[in-house]
Amino acid sequence: MSKIVVLGSTNIDIIAQVKKLPFPGETVGNARMRQANGGKGANQAVAAARLGGDVTFLTCLGDDANGHKLAGEFSADGINMDFAKFTSEAPTGTALIFVAENGENCIAVIPGANSELTPEDVEMRADEIRKADYLLLQQEIPGPTVTKAIDIAFDAGVKVVLNPAPMRNIPAGILSKLFLITPNETETSEIINKKVASEKDVIKAAESLRLMGVSNVIITMGSSGSLVCDGYGARLIPPRKVRVVDTTAAGDVYNGALLAALSENKTIDEAAKFATVCSSIAVTHLGAQPSIPYRDEVDAIMLSYYPNILKTIKSI
Repeated sequence: MSKIVVLGSTNIDIIAQVKKLPFPGETVGNARMRQANGGKGANQAVAAARLGGDVTFLTCLGDDANGHKLAGEFSADGINMDFAKFTSEAPTGTALIFVAENGENCIAVIPGANSELTPEDVEMRADEIRKADYLLLQQEIPGPTVTKAIDIAFDAGVKVVLNPAPMRNIPAGILSKLFLITPNETETSEIINKKVASEKDVIKAAESLRLMGVSNVIITMGSSGSLVCDGYGARLIPPRKVRVVDTTAAGDVYNGALLAALSENKTIDEAAKFATVCSSIAVTHLGAQPSIPYRDEVDAIMLSYYPNILKTIKSI
């Protein structure tokens, strides 16, 4: 099995379940509160590990009760935490999340220790990146840190996968170093500086990203599925219809599952279908990491719902 290194953020999620998301200036009462583990990097690392991947997680945690508790729980999920950083300069990151009855959410992130993950920290852990087959990153940690890790991985021949969320400027030259990029439609619009509003737009956008240097592109489209674009053309991966409870971490589960499947030498189409099933399970539960499925649950659905993984992939 291939080795996956995930570089990214870790948060404690404070979740408020509300009837509807508040408008600016509006107070919404009768909320229910719960706490869960989160952070885009952590969610993706946990997803990849629970789904069978060999995962090392590079992150920065506060040298506090939350940070040490999280590290222990990640280890219990089978993640190698030997190279995590603990800092006394800032507390473990926190995210404040409102979740409405229809599953929609809005999130405010307080980076905390995530902002303390520096390019120098990455350089100190460069050998671990070089040993990997895949490096998975997001953008919830400082930009120079992401760039440094991509440079190290690319120079070592490691396949780099970037989930460009939350969206910010991607430095010139980075796209050509990516094996795969996995934006949603909004992020895609910002990268190519052109609105993406239809299936035709998504296809053209994916082709544009390939022309910008990315080898493979997967654009996620929520309840409409996802689009895979590579040297063989574009294919639509249909969604699995479920009753949505909470969309928090759906994209993270998709990315972690995608890497777990790719690390087992599945094709990109097979990996995208596997990731679709995993994220469809996640949105039926509340919270980020509490919603991440384990492999046996996913395999059972793959066998019953998708007896032939390729039959439901539509070439465009």
